[in-house]
Amino acid sequence: MILKDKKILVGISGSIAAYKGCELIRALQKKGAEVRACLTPSAKEFIGELTLKALTGYQVLSDWKDGETGLEHISWARWADSFVIAPATATTISKLRTGIADSFLTSVALAYNKPVVIAPAMNTKMYHHPAVQENLKQLKEWGNIVINPAEGELACGEEGEGKLAEIEDIVVGVMYSIFPKYLKGKKVLITAGGTREHFDPIRYISNASSGKMGYELAKIAYTMGAQVKLISAPTCLKKPYGVDKIDVVSAQEMFDTVMENLDWADIIIMNAAVADFRPESYSQQKLKKSRENPVVKLVPNTDILKTIGEKKRKDQILIGFAAESENIIENAKDKLKRKNLDVIIANKLDVFSKDTHQGLIIYKNGFIKEIPPLDKETAAYFILENIFRGEEDGL
Repeated sequence: MILKDKKILVGISGSIAAYKGCELIRALQKKGAEVRACLTPSAKEFIGELTLKALTGYQVLSDWKDGETGLEHISWARWADSFVIAPATATTISKLRTGIADSFLTSVALAYNKPVVIAPAMNTKMYHHPAVQENLKQLKEWGNIVINPAEGELACGEEGEGKLAEIEDIVVGVMYSIFPKYLKGKKVLITAGGTREHFDPIRYISNASSGKMGYELAKIAYTMGAQVKLISAPTCLKKPYGVDKIDVVSAQEMFDTVMENLDWADIIIMNAAVADFRPESYSQQKLKKSRENPVVKLVPNTDILKTIGEKKRKDQILIGFAAESENIIENAKDKLKRKNLDVIIANKLDVFSKDTHQGLIIYKNGFIKEIPPLDKETAAYFILENIFRGEEDGL
């Protein structure tokens, strides 16, 4: 679990979205985190302390006098690896900016000497008010992490920006606040998903790739400080927070888009399952059933990975994947050499469309690092950490 042994303090301020604090706590716990909660006094009107205590297993504080020593705003600030305020109201945001410490939550914020994750939630007109925007701008300039609210129907019945961000996006902000910035200043280009090779408007040839590993790599690269572009074939996955996503369908579209962005990238991670072949002809109309067995003639697609290996600059790092059914190490090493890769991730075919990953990191100098059985999110962190934390081992 990617947040195993991490200590997270969740602060909840007085908003109708306060109930989502419970969802956030559970989401963090499912990733292995130990969680405590604190409230502003007004938040107690929206959510009960007993509920939060039952979820976290800890006393829930909103005032200094609630604690045993009166100094818990200091000890809890020292305890937390990450402090996230969700929802953050206009009032709480103003107090964070001006240093007002009139509650336990705002006192912890002053005592906390690391970036705070702030997830605003309020009426859209309130959110876009110059005072709120100026406060958020200053908080970001001080190094805090602001998770922009979503657009949608608000509690007041209006539509617009101001709805609390999705819990998954807030969790990404927490991860960003914790993880070492191994990729700070780097531009990372990642491909994901299985391409579709159509022979009529609705029928196509594809593969079993879910795209999940590529999406997790994009998300983790962002949390490690990179600017990330994700070139994705069709999937059922949500765009990772903080990542720029470019949608493609076919291998040719992926090739063209990768080539357009190749010079931009410092690191290229080719995780997509690109079809090796495509139908030679394409029908603009749906092909009708025939009593005769239809024959689809295939022609080869451009080898995107090989082309990048031929064109990449010396200062670019190229990482590929090899899914093998046999002779994994030998076949992966051969692919690494033939396609001029710096690193290849080798795995068995059975990781396709699953939530877990296991395999090998193979470097061009022959060094091999085993990837233990992990969920794909944690595996993505393991891969990027082992490649970019200890470059002396492989790169």
